[in-house]
Order: sequence, then C-alpha cells, then structure tokens
Amino acid sequence: MANLTDRFGTLVFSESVMKEYLPKEVYKRLFATIDEGEPLDLDVANAVAHAMKTWAIEHGATHYAHWFQPLSGITSEKHDSFLEPVGDGTAITKFTGKALIQGEPDASSFPNGGLRATFEARGYTAWDPTSPAFIKDEVLCIPTAFCGYNGEALDKKTPLLRSMKVLDTQAKRVLALFGKTPKRVVPSIGLEQEYFLIKKDAYRKRRDLVITGRTLFGAPPCKGQELEEHYFGAIRPSVSKYMKALDDELWALGIPAKTKHNEVAPCQHELAPVYTELNEGIDNNMLVMEKMKLVATNFDLTCLLHEKPFEGINGSGKHNNWSLGTEDENLLDPGDTPLENLQFVVFLTAVIEAVDKYQDLLRMSVASCGNDHRLGANEAPPAIISIFLGDQLTEVVQKIMDGKASVHATHGVLDLGADVLPNLEQDNTDRNRTSPFAFTGNKFEFRAVGSEANPSDPNLVLDTAVAEALKEFADALEGTPADDFASAALEYCKKTLNEHRRILFSGDGYSDEWQEEAARRGLDNLRTAADALPAMVAPKNLELWTSMGVLTETEAFSRYEVKLEKYNKLMNIEATTMIREARRTYRPAITAYATKVAKGLEIIHSAGADAAMDCEKNTLNKLCRGITDINEGIKALDAVHQKAEGIVDAQEQANCYAHEVSPAMETLRAAVDAMEEIVAADYWPVPTYDDILFYV
Repeated sequence: MANLTDRFGTLVFSESVMKEYLPKEVYKRLFATIDEGEPLDLDVANAVAHAMKTWAIEHGATHYAHWFQPLSGITSEKHDSFLEPVGDGTAITKFTGKALIQGEPDASSFPNGGLRATFEARGYTAWDPTSPAFIKDEVLCIPTAFCGYNGEALDKKTPLLRSMKVLDTQAKRVLALFGKTPKRVVPSIGLEQEYFLIKKDAYRKRRDLVITGRTLFGAPPCKGQELEEHYFGAIRPSVSKYMKALDDELWALGIPAKTKHNEVAPCQHELAPVYTELNEGIDNNMLVMEKMKLVATNFDLTCLLHEKPFEGINGSGKHNNWSLGTEDENLLDPGDTPLENLQFVVFLTAVIEAVDKYQDLLRMSVASCGNDHRLGANEAPPAIISIFLGDQLTEVVQKIMDGKASVHATHGVLDLGADVLPNLEQDNTDRNRTSPFAFTGNKFEFRAVGSEANPSDPNLVLDTAVAEALKEFADALEGTPADDFASAALEYCKKTLNEHRRILFSGDGYSDEWQEEAARRGLDNLRTAADALPAMVAPKNLELWTSMGVLTETEAFSRYEVKLEKYNKLMNIEATTMIREARRTYRPAITAYATKVAKGLEIIHSAGADAAMDCEKNTLNKLCRGITDINEGIKALDAVHQKAEGIVDAQEQANCYAHEVSPAMETLRAAVDAMEEIVAADYWPVPTYDDILFYV
C-alpha cells in the first residue's frame, strides 16, 4: 500500500511539492492568487518558475511546454528546452517567470471561426495557476489559457474560467442571504469515461476505423450484447494488464482514477475518477483520453473513443457528474429533509430553471458528428433534454409548486429477503438510464456528453446558466427583511418551479409517447448536430453569454463557426471514405465472389448436375442484385455529397450533410452489409464485427 500511495502525484507540481520547493512567503502569495484572485507579480512568478524548473529537472524533464486546449477540442503543446547556451561552448538551464506566465505560439493555424486572419499569427498562452503543472514524456507541461493578440479567447479554458468566476460571484450573493460567507464556491466534476478496446491488427485492417474512428460498414455480429454478460463481468487478463498500466500512468499524474469495469457492449469499458474541481477535472480528462490511446499501443490494442464505433451495440459517453460546493458543504446535498433545507431548494430551483431555459444550449454543447449516432440509441439518452429528480425530490418539488405543507419522503429500507444479507438503506433517487440530466444523490449527471468530447462546453453552459438563475434570485431577494426571507424565498421557488415544470420527466425517454409529450410541452427535439448548433448564437443565448461576461458576441459566433466547420469536415471525410471503400474494397470483393459462384455454376452445369444448381443460382442472383444496389448507393451518395460540398453557407451545408448525405450513407451501408451475410468469409476484405468484438 505504501508503494501505491507513494506513486500518486509524483509527476505533479502539487501543493505539497510547492510547500517543499517554494519560500514560505512566495507560497502564501501564490495561493492568494489561486484562492482569492489576487494579482500575480513577477517576483512571485520568477520564484515559482525557478522552483518548477528545479523540481522538473530532478524528475527527468528536459523541456517545458505551455499546454492548452484550442477550439479544436484537443490539447496542444510546443516544447522548449531548459538549456540556454552561454557563449563559451557551455550551457545553463533557464526558466523565467516571464516564460512561465506567458508564451507565444503561432495562432494562425488553430481554428478561430473568423476571429483571426491567416496572416495575423500572434497568439498568447497565459499560465493558469489553478491547475497544477505536470511532467509528461520528460516535458514540464504548464496548463494555460490561449488568446489572440487583442485578448479574444481562442480556447476552451478561458470561457470556462470566466463561467466559474461568475458562478462563484452569484452563488456567494445567494449564500449571503442565508448568512454565509464562504471563501469560494466551486463546481466539481466527475467524468465517467467510456471506451472500446480492440486488437491493433483488426483496427489497422479497417480503413474506416483508422480514418473516421467508426465502422462505416458492418453487419451485426452473431452475438451482440443481448446476453448481458459483459457488463461488470470478469475483466479479461489482457484488458486487466492494460487497465493496471493505465492506472499507474494516471496516478503518477495525480489523476485519481478510482473505478474500472466492463461496460455493456463487448470490448467496452469504463474508467471513473474521484471528483475534483471543475477546471482541474477537465484538464485531467483530456490527459486520461490521451493516455488511454497511448497505453493501449503497448499491449497491441487500440483504444476507440468515438461515440459510436460499432452499429447496433452501445455507444460510448462521458457521464458528466456536476455539483456545486464551498469549502464546507455541497450545495446540492438535500440532507435528510430536503423540503426543510431551504438553501438546497433554492439551488435546486436554479438548476431546474437553467436547464429548462437553456435546454437548446445544453443540447448544442454535446452536438457532434459522432454523438449524432449515439443519442437515443442503445442506452444513450435521447436528444430531448429533460430532468429526472427521483421519487423524493419529485415529491418535494410538487409540494412546493402546489403550496402544500412540508412533508418529506422518508428513506426506504431494502429488505433483500435473506438473513445472511444486510438490509440496505435505499437512496433518495432511483436511476433512470434514459434521462439525459438526472439528479443522483448530491449532484446532477449529464449523460448526453460524448465520449470523445472535450467536456468544457457542457460545463460552460451549466455554470453560466445556473449563475444567471442565482443572480435573478439574489436580485429579487436582496433587501428582504430577515423575518420575511424564508417565506419570500419559498414563494420565489414556487413561482420559478411552476414556470419550468415542463422540463421534469421521470418516465421512459426512449418511448414514442415521450417524443409526443415533449412536443406538447414545447421542449426542443434537436435530433442532429446541424439542428442543434445554431443555438450557440440564438438571440436569448447571446444575451446570456454577453450579460454574464463569459463570451463576447464575436467569441460566441466564432465558436459556432468552428463547430459547424468541424462537423462539415468530418461528414465530408466520412462520405469520401465510404464512397472510396465501397468502390475499391467491398464491391471488388463481392464481384470476385459472384464470379466464383458463376464459374461454379458453369462447372456444375457442364457436369450435368443441374439439380444441384438452385441454391447457387439463388446466391448469384442475390449477389448481382446486391452489386446493383451498391452501385446505385454509391451513385446517390456521390451526387448528394457533391451537392453538399458545393454549398457555400456553412449552416446550409451542415443541414445538407445531416438530412441528405447521412441518409444516403445509411442506404449504401445497408446494401454492403447485406452482402456480408452472403459472401464467403475468405472473400470478405475486412475483419467483421464477429472478428473484432470477441478476441481481446
């Protein structure tokens, strides 16, 4: 156990390391910046830089890098050596406070949505002291924000930090009404990361997987997930070795990887960390995804993070468990009697209002080419945003809306019916796996986030929308006499909950009845990314971004354009790959097998055994019809793909991809997949689902 705990955080410039390497006064001033937002002066930065360099070199680092998250959604880094020549053939190591605080990468080649012209190359990275530096591959990585020459945000982190600041400000205003003055109010996060592991050899033989991250073709396997034997099943030795190596890498980086298990689909797994503060938790998740892929290569495996790599079985998500707390309490903890916990009711009401008012933004925040294939299918939540509260909180909210007496639901006890087993205290909430936004004890789980996504976007929306709801409460209640505050607050919650009750739903989110009911309630049903992305710049949402100081109008439009551009590029890549693979890989193989069958028929006929030919004739007819269907599918997809590529307006192009190109792709896939059921195995040109999903 000592070795296990000693390993944790060894590659992180953590608070304990700072205490060891920084002078006491410097440490104190640095944490005044981190905890209280005090300005950071250059003397402190120089001392921190020297300590970082000393520690990093002692741990084998030779370079440093500003590590940031551009609008592409991935991470970026440029490595600079600590070495600096001194002119006599020798060198010293050098890392200054200025180099720590600010870097200057070329900004021209990163996505910017029109914020920058190609010739305007200057961009800046700025140290984020709230997320600790770490060593990765002998490089000291310093988490940073990334902005343009005029200060416009060109990354995911900057708006997120702004949203955390405004949420802190508004939550403190509300808590002050309850007589509390915490130092900080911080959102926390736990990101459950789902992924697939397959053999590297099979991956390399599937060009669609290599290029797009998902299988564009593939008939259903003989056995899928219907036996429900993989979920929480015994972890296979090869996977267990991978998971242990991954844990070791993550623990060294201070990432508290906690839970690992098999997921529902074959070859699918999950890793869940201990909850951390939002900003650091997102940085950690970006590292988790990077390490998942890299570690897999050491075991002849490939890690797939695409939301839907295989048709017909579960896709992968990133369950975003979000909560809000101070240094002393979780503000979303209902306690034993939530109806009597007015503070909890106020914060719960704010979340409900935020999710209903900005349901379109939440849907937009998880919109992607990959997630279009996942939402609403095989245990993923539907594209309609709704909130599941569970029995106890539903009763609480209903009583508040009805203005009835404060009677709370009690905790039940589960009697398992066997004397050797203990009775279990029942949770306040059951699980509703079809709900995209569910209350789960003392947090909300946003289940619609895609597995490959940078989780900054949904948390940016949550932080900002909840901050606005809290601001409205504080604006309305500040100045209320103390004796009247409780009744006024409860009345405010009653009014707000009644205005937003349509977002609450406890039923089956997969049912056709819910689709109809949601429409009657006026809830959005944005089925595709193309439908959802315009919400980023809808007038009411622009007002949210700008009034809360999280995004300027220009920054909001730039993000909308970047998302559209990425969606269109990915759809273009998928359509191009599909056409090329159908023409060059699948059709020739099917034709070759049809030729073999035809030659076999000739041989049988020449031998005078016509009675044995009916089966082979039927097979040949199916193959010929299939080849015709494939040719027609290629032609139709090619035509609509060219149409999409000819559209200049990015939103119109996205609409064409979503509503014309995507259906044409499904038609072509169906034609090819039907042939997989007929063509002999030794003629089929790529590994099938049966070959891929059961051999790790």
